[in-house]
Amino acid sequence: MSLEQLNTLDAVKQFLDGTQAVAFNVATGKAERYQWVQKTLVKHRYLTLGKLDRGTITRYLIKVTGYSLAQTKRLIRQYVKAGVISIKPARRNGFERAYTDADIRLLASMDERHGQPSGAVIKKLCERAYHRFGQAEYQRVAGISVSHLYNLRASKTYQRQRCILTKTRPKASSIGQRRKPCPNDQPGYIRIDSVHQGDQDKRKGVYHINAVDEVTQFQIIVTLERISEEFMLPALKQLLAAYPFKLKGFHADNGSEYINYTVAQLLEKLHIEFTKSRPRHSNDNGLVESKNGSVIRKLYGYTHIPQQYATDFTELNSQHVYRYVNFHRPCYFPTIITDSKGKQRKKYLYRDMMTPYEKFRSLPKPSQYLKPGVTLKSLDAFANEMTDNEAAEQLNSARDHLFKQLHERLKIRA
Repeated sequence: MSLEQLNTLDAVKQFLDGTQAVAFNVATGKAERYQWVQKTLVKHRYLTLGKLDRGTITRYLIKVTGYSLAQTKRLIRQYVKAGVISIKPARRNGFERAYTDADIRLLASMDERHGQPSGAVIKKLCERAYHRFGQAEYQRVAGISVSHLYNLRASKTYQRQRCILTKTRPKASSIGQRRKPCPNDQPGYIRIDSVHQGDQDKRKGVYHINAVDEVTQFQIIVTLERISEEFMLPALKQLLAAYPFKLKGFHADNGSEYINYTVAQLLEKLHIEFTKSRPRHSNDNGLVESKNGSVIRKLYGYTHIPQQYATDFTELNSQHVYRYVNFHRPCYFPTIITDSKGKQRKKYLYRDMMTPYEKFRSLPKPSQYLKPGVTLKSLDAFANEMTDNEAAEQLNSARDHLFKQLHERLKIRA
């Protein structure tokens, strides 16, 4: 049986169900397919059919023509509206192509020979090829504009002949303001940085998170196993809570351990301003980086410290290191001097040397900066509990004892 013998809806349904064997060939031309669709709709009186029968005819047309459901419905709508199914000619752009595929391949070959220079250089080379060396194939591309040359480089014809692989370009992060913080002689604007305690046998050591207040040089150090969200967030909360005064600013370099949405949400919740270093301004985070060398490296050196001992060093930092560096270790503080030309210079005078807590005490009305529950009387008592020498001796003793335990544990494991 052939398609022409399917004159009833029952025969069409049997054909769709596969119970009726029908031999047919799918028309290859668009005009033949459209003509067969129109004849089928007329033969089965499509306009008089019910909804179910129309669906049967639609499935029949899809199976025979191979068209999609959307295309078949489009042809049926055309028949219902106009009574005929006609081919609509494609509407092409009225402008002719100025540059052919051959011209694009010439550009690709030129790029490959000369190492992908700028568009202006390629344009000049095409002009020289045509005008100076008489190469007729470069006649059209010799007059190309530089901007359109880049358009042709992005075309499929160019990409099929020559594919360019480049490094992934970093995306600028919108987290934090890229500027230097302005504390205006008020405490609470900290600079923060990470110090890695060495690798050994492809194993990472601990990380020290070092935070220094810009005005008072009040310093908090927290040690953690790894720089990841699991360890960073609790460490930052502990660090921010350790300062006796309110925090207003948080400045970091562009490391991903700080420039991320988790840290940004934490600072936003605490109403702390988030800033980050500017490119080609190495002094933006210079204060904390100098403390990395003068405090952390002097205390712990560069030796490898396994990650599992991070908690022991955090305890040492929160007790002995905190007391010594903030209440018993004098620091230089700059004095800004303006010369006759208006240029400002920083000078570090001996008379301005004091501990971070003494610097905080010297500020006008320091009690206004303290956190709730913290008083100057309690801080004074803490600072006077022991002398500078006693604080240094306790720190050295606790540090040496910790390193001794660490080496003994490593020997046992080895």
